[in-house]
Formats: sequence, C-alpha cells, structure tokens
Amino acid sequence: MISIDNVTVGYGTVGFITAVDQVSLTIGDNEIVGIAGESGSGKSTLMRAIYGDFSTGLGIKSGTIAGRFTDAASDQTIEKPSSQFRDLWWDQISYIPQGSMSVLNPLMKIEQQVVDGLPKRERGGSRKDLRARIAKFLAGFGLEENVLDAYPHQLSGGMRQRVLVAIAAFVNPRLILADEPTTALDVVVQKKILLMMVEIQRRLQNTLVLVSHDLGVHYQITDRLVIMYKGKIVEAGRTADIFANPQHDYTRNLIASLPRLHGQRAVDRVGAGA
Repeated sequence: MISIDNVTVGYGTVGFITAVDQVSLTIGDNEIVGIAGESGSGKSTLMRAIYGDFSTGLGIKSGTIAGRFTDAASDQTIEKPSSQFRDLWWDQISYIPQGSMSVLNPLMKIEQQVVDGLPKRERGGSRKDLRARIAKFLAGFGLEENVLDAYPHQLSGGMRQRVLVAIAAFVNPRLILADEPTTALDVVVQKKILLMMVEIQRRLQNTLVLVSHDLGVHYQITDRLVIMYKGKIVEAGRTADIFANPQHDYTRNLIASLPRLHGQRAVDRVGAGA
C-alpha cells in the first residue's frame, strides 16, 4: 500500500534539519504496523510524511513516498506520490493525532466536528439522517448520542479519544495513521482504545500504522514493528520475532525496560494474535 524508498525528511525553515534519514519501508494491505522509538527518534515526523502533511516547513529532501489507492471515479487502483495524499485525507487516509484537546475545536460541538471531517459523498441526505448514522456509529465505540451535543471539555479524555478514533474510521479509509493515540490515558482506558482499534482494523480489513514510544502498546496489537533511533530504522520485522530475538542493542534496551511480573512481561496481546 505505502512504499517508502530511501527517504530523508526534515524541516527547512532555516537551512535543513534532518529528522528522518534515508529510511526505506514497505507498508502492506490489511496489517497493523508499529513505529517505536524514544522522543526525537523521527517516528512522528515519518508519520506526518506518510500522511502527506508538509506544512510548517516539513519537506522531503531526497527519496520518495508513494501509495496505492482506489480511484473513486473508476474504481481502479492508482499510484499517488505523497505530495498528492492531501486529496485523500479523511476519505482513503485518516489520521488520529495525539492530544485530543489540542485537535478538537473547543468552541464547536462534537456533531459539527464529525460532519466537517466527512467527504462530500458522506454528507448526502438530510442532516437528521446523517446524525442518526453518526450516532449509530458512535454507539459502537460506547458513546451515547448526547455526546454529539457536547463540547470537547465536557467529555473525559478517554471519550474524546474515542471520538477521534470514530471520526477516523467513519469513512472506511484504506489507511489509518495513529500518532500516540493512547498517550496520557490510564491503563484501563488505554486497553479499551487499543481493543477498539484492533476491532476496526479487522472489520475494515484496512491498514493501521501506529506510532508509540511505548513498546508494550506495540506488543499488544501490532503485526510488524519498526524501531527508529536518531532518525533511522535500526530494526524491523514481525513483532513477535523482534520481542523473541531482538537484534539491535537499542531494541534490546527498549524491551528490557518493559515492566516484568514474576519474570514475565507485564503486558498481554490484545486481539492481534501471537
């Protein structure tokens, strides 16, 4: 689905500051791919480049990012460079950013924010019918219809995050990019969000790319794992294989830092299989 070929990405406001250095990666159809690494490793910058968000000075210095998507008019598979991904936002590509309060408009009710995020093809019919469709969809995330009439500050952090996940999934996108979607949530709410994302990916049979500094999160739900360090990919492979036999010292240190209980890692797989 996404092909990243020897790409260098950085910020060019004054000169050029490299954040992702000569990275190559293939992201396939119908899989959950995790990107892990400490703060400053380049994982969120790579995610923005995959999304095609080249605002605020972000740019590709060398290499290419391209994707295969379905053309709505012809129903044919088409190739697009990342510079054209913006045309697919909230249609075939959805993005779940970190920090729900910094993303949701504090002055706008949830219903309007959901509607504003929909492509034109999803806005047909009456507003009443559209609200009913949205409410039914939100119910699958454990959210009652009255959430649509609330402002973001009236919802808990977990509820706001579920709203963001629901908005991203409502249009049945082929690719969902999630950047630290469970940061600052308690472990119980975190697990609910992760289970929800796995269920969505299985139901839609799409691709989910998950950025998190928390290796325990990746252990729970990802099929493949990419480890980044200082802007480079230092290890990549099946998540189970990396945890069983890490090859890079940095990966070993990350895994060793996971909490243990009676000699076992204090995390469990949730819904993704071993």
